[in-house]
Amino acid sequence: MRLSLLSAVAPMILLGACASLPPASSQQQAADLPVGVSPYGMFLAGEAALNDGRNSDAARFFDLARAPSANDGLVTERAFTAALLSGDVTRAATLAPAGDDATESGKRLGKLVVAVETLAQGKDKQARALLANDAIAFPHKPAAALLEPWAAAGAGDVEGSLVRPQVRGDRVVEYFGQLGQAYLFERAGRFDEAETDFKAVAGGSPSEMSILAYGGFLERRGRRADAASLYRTLLAQDPDNATLAAARDRAQGGKPAPAAPSVREGAAQAMLAPSATMIAAKQGQIALAYLRLVLRLDPQRDEAWVMVGDLMQANHDTEAARLAYSQPKPGSTEFSAAQAKLAWTYQAADDKEMALRLARVAAATGDVDARITLSDLLRVNEQWAESAEILTGVISQSKTPDWRLLYSRGVNYQAVGRWPDAEADMQAALKSHPDEPELLNFLGYSWIDRGERLPEAMAMVQKAVAANPRSGAMVDSLGWAYYRMGDFKTAVEKLEQAVELEAGDPEISDHLGDAYWRVGRRDEALFQWRRVLTLKPEDKIRDRAAAKIASGLGPDGVAPKVAGK
Repeated sequence: MRLSLLSAVAPMILLGACASLPPASSQQQAADLPVGVSPYGMFLAGEAALNDGRNSDAARFFDLARAPSANDGLVTERAFTAALLSGDVTRAATLAPAGDDATESGKRLGKLVVAVETLAQGKDKQARALLANDAIAFPHKPAAALLEPWAAAGAGDVEGSLVRPQVRGDRVVEYFGQLGQAYLFERAGRFDEAETDFKAVAGGSPSEMSILAYGGFLERRGRRADAASLYRTLLAQDPDNATLAAARDRAQGGKPAPAAPSVREGAAQAMLAPSATMIAAKQGQIALAYLRLVLRLDPQRDEAWVMVGDLMQANHDTEAARLAYSQPKPGSTEFSAAQAKLAWTYQAADDKEMALRLARVAAATGDVDARITLSDLLRVNEQWAESAEILTGVISQSKTPDWRLLYSRGVNYQAVGRWPDAEADMQAALKSHPDEPELLNFLGYSWIDRGERLPEAMAMVQKAVAANPRSGAMVDSLGWAYYRMGDFKTAVEKLEQAVELEAGDPEISDHLGDAYWRVGRRDEALFQWRRVLTLKPEDKIRDRAAAKIASGLGPDGVAPKVAGK
């Protein structure tokens, strides 16, 4: 995903690394310019760096571009953007666009950044004034509304802090405003009103967040049994939730209750809500801006670091993603998830040893998702037996195993030659999800390739193709079914479609070569098999294609049919 610089749309936020640049005077900036390089050249370099996602470089270039001769609104706004992108909120606040030559979107974001920086510095009265009375307009008004009560609390205005934020028609503000109000009622010692709000937020469709918030309040009130019962209720619906399980164990064991959030921690939590909303709405630019502000308020907010890492990785900024994923510390509820995601960044870079090392550390915490991640990494690294063993442990602990776990274990079993076990897992998964295309295709193709239950397998892959007609792998399965059933003409038609959809798949080209051979198109068959050898195939596919080329007899030692006969 490439995020481009947008000058006329709300905040020009690109995904970038966490870096901090000290402010420099214009004289220092001018002096630091390389010989023969102009401020305009630095401006162009900054633009290029932004477009490439090199946000730390962009921040440095734009600072250099702000020499006296280039100290205009456009350059300052770009410098503001780059500072925010690189995670330097303090620097961004000093550069917040405010002049007549600044864009309206830049001004609106700048006001929010200045307000958050002021709040982060403990200047609560000043921050409240910046946030109050609709001072910050859309699209940042909901975020400002959620922050204002916390600024009021920090400023000592108890009654003002207890006014629930309202933005007409905004359900996020309504929901998270009530959650914030619950915490602020508790902070004010108005515990009955706090419980009413906590209970309301946790009612209806309870979530992990709302249950943990209400349960934490109950623990702080000394009602550990009630809190444990609350945690157990949601755990019954989500038995693999390690965070809820830890909260239950804490309450049952009489361990210290989680602390109520401080002003800055509460404000950071409030900012997380619009951050998540923007991510869900695929507004990654604004989401990243809000997450930077969250972390300025509470640098230990681990879920925000993980969200930043996800955005960075989506933008292919691997270095910044790794930096973000490395922030959660052992013992944090986000540690195992962050380590698992960190492991995948190394797998993507073909550093398999580091990927597996990190995944094993995460899995050692016992976290279910981390164990599944380790299994996935082992599978892609062709360590199928160990991958299956880990999944067996996860599956055995679940009353109703997820079909995807059975599917993944079945893939592992097939790879190590345990076909009856693989078949059993696939059939068990299909029993709970009979219309799942991936399952239909995998089991159907496996039967087809083995020459078993061909009519049933044909129906299964036809159903899979109907669901995903643009899947080359599924169309290949259908073509191979026609081939196995002796309808070579139709097999050619389907396999040609599959090759068009998945031109780089060596097995599809191998299948098409076999089908060409059977209808007498010898030269085209040889071309496809030779092509297989250029596509980095698995050993067995490479050896199979090479043998057909060398023998001159094609698949199964069969001489080609004479074309037209």
